[in-house]
Amino acid sequence: MSLNIAVIYGSVREEREGIKGAKFLVNKCRERNWNVTLLDAKEFPHPILDKMYKEFPEGEAPEVMRKVSKILKEADAFIVVSGEYNNSVPPGLINLIDHYQSEYFFKASAIASYSDGSFGGVRAGIHLRAFLCELGMPSIPTMFAMSKVHTSFDENGNAVDTAYERRVKKFLDEFEWYATALKEARKNGTPY
Repeated sequence: MSLNIAVIYGSVREEREGIKGAKFLVNKCRERNWNVTLLDAKEFPHPILDKMYKEFPEGEAPEVMRKVSKILKEADAFIVVSGEYNNSVPPGLINLIDHYQSEYFFKASAIASYSDGSFGGVRAGIHLRAFLCELGMPSIPTMFAMSKVHTSFDENGNAVDTAYERRVKKFLDEFEWYATALKEARKNGTPY
């Protein structure tokens, strides 16, 4: 089944390395013939949250928010790519996600975390699990942790460390199952 996937990446730092891991996941999704959009917080800049998209009168939200809302609404599921800052999720990612709400309801999510160290950002991933569930996009059981992201992938998102090729298959197989199951279930309606 063809899926429409939004890969949400939230680092806005100047010399960010996690974009390599995000590109790796985008590439792997495209190899499965999925339609993929990289929602990069740096490419889709949002102000510090003052007003959610839904709180604007129709047609008055900033253009960037209208574009992102459309991408999120059309997505069947989400892969959230997070670095780890102070043992938690980076503010750029939280800010981007927090601007929206109903766009996420009843859709699967998957967590991919990264760091320059050997733990691969798993502490941020743990925080994300509850956060994403609260937003109505429960995460799949498996997390995809990318350690030493600065040397594990090249600038185009190709894995330098071949272990990622094997691991990403299991991760995306599981994600595809959940994304497809919830997509099919939504065809029969949702509780609200």
